[in-house]
Amino acid sequence: MKNIIFKNYFTCIVLGLSLMFSSCEDEFLDRPPEDAFNSAEFYQTAAQIESGTNALYTVPWFRYVSEAQWPIGELAGGTGRTWDPRNQDFDLFAVTGSNNTLGLAWTSLFAVVAQANGVLNLLPDTPPQGVTNEQLNNAIGEARAMRALAYFHIVRIWGSVPIIENNTELVGENSIPRHIVDDVYQFIKNDLQFAVDNISYTKASDPGRISSNGAKALLSKVHLTRKEYAQAYQLSKEVIDSGEFKLLGGTGADGAAGSYNDLFLTANDNNLESIIALQWTTSGVSNDGNAVQSFYALSGITGFTDGFSAIGPSLDLQATYEDIEMDQRFMATIMQPDTFYPDLNGGYTSPAPESVDAQGTRAAIKKYVVGTPATNGGGAQGSYPNNTYMLRYADVLLINAEAIIMGGGGSMEEAEMGVNKIRNRAGLPSISAPTFEAIFKERKIEFAFEMIHWFDAIRRDDATDYLSNIERGWFFNNGTEVFSRKVTVTPDKLLFPYPSNETLNNPALLDTPIPYPNFN
Repeated sequence: MKNIIFKNYFTCIVLGLSLMFSSCEDEFLDRPPEDAFNSAEFYQTAAQIESGTNALYTVPWFRYVSEAQWPIGELAGGTGRTWDPRNQDFDLFAVTGSNNTLGLAWTSLFAVVAQANGVLNLLPDTPPQGVTNEQLNNAIGEARAMRALAYFHIVRIWGSVPIIENNTELVGENSIPRHIVDDVYQFIKNDLQFAVDNISYTKASDPGRISSNGAKALLSKVHLTRKEYAQAYQLSKEVIDSGEFKLLGGTGADGAAGSYNDLFLTANDNNLESIIALQWTTSGVSNDGNAVQSFYALSGITGFTDGFSAIGPSLDLQATYEDIEMDQRFMATIMQPDTFYPDLNGGYTSPAPESVDAQGTRAAIKKYVVGTPATNGGGAQGSYPNNTYMLRYADVLLINAEAIIMGGGGSMEEAEMGVNKIRNRAGLPSISAPTFEAIFKERKIEFAFEMIHWFDAIRRDDATDYLSNIERGWFFNNGTEVFSRKVTVTPDKLLFPYPSNETLNNPALLDTPIPYPNFN
């Protein structure tokens, strides 16, 4: 998939083909600009129809992924910690509707929904001359899959939310109801099933786009989240059996050359393990690139004034590794003092211990830290070209294993095989008869700082107990002592509040949720 650069000409969400947003002052709904493309003007060739979905992999996700997903996924999840006043409330479970980061998450995710709806509403009802039904339905499937991905994040963060299929119909409305959680999930499933049935892309043909099996993999994760284990098992098994994706550094038929560390090098964007990934550009233009490095990296690594170390690896996460010398994921994820990293800036040795202390953790983050544009293929401060994973094949293997042990079908031998492929790739020995806790631990380590641990934590039956017992403290006295801090998490904290400006503009968000009236 070729990355397309989209300029930011507007200040609110828009709905046309290549029309993006930079920020939104009021509502997540706004009137499309008068110069927006329409189907009569644009979607007339197969190439134009295909290009209509390009933006769904880039700019509308920017604020969520770069500034909001890691406070939710890692700070609230307990794998990261911070003193940063902008985001410490996620660590302390003190987030209110006025929190700016939370507002950015809402605006950005609903921008993805609006962008997908813009494509879906502007595509012609029948194929133009020279375009097949299959090509048209492929684009519809791709847009619906990306809308589903956005809603999958939205529903897990806020629960009941408005289901929106056509933003233009709601312009000017100030009372947009929220819909019950079951219906939001059904909407997601419907979108993904259409994508499974209609997307013709494959990993081989279009490595940066979501394929039919990619949509199926995401659908399996949705079912796992809903504790629908039989469906999660069957779908994940079909994805595994397809052979479309491979584990970088894995062995056997579904293994590919590489290593765990190679997953996070920009040169390996769209590798065989990548199922869904956001496609950032090398332009250096804000919102075109990935800003995660700016917040994760130590100062001096990027070549610019960013490298804020705004989050560090929590003491809890560091203690989760069973063998930091053996587990190759440790060095690829966590930066230790006075350590050589050959893949970073042509060879980089981290500073002395007193200078590697991100947020009191006596360590820093290495994952998604890719270095200067000169050694990393371009970009600029706050806008780097490395992809952001939304789903990779390791997740499918662990979904499959968890579904099996939770009674969804299959055999313990299958579950062992999936878990041990992950462990063996990391350099760890195989285990027998994995339990839910064993798989949860592998997920915690495997996906640390990929901004999803919160979503795993809240799936637990004992989510509040688990989150309440995470060590959220820090080292002091030159790392010789620990200031212990744990935060009591109550059930109401497992969802975040709606942004205050959204409830002000749309008070119906505070009303009782209703069923969604018009499933297709």
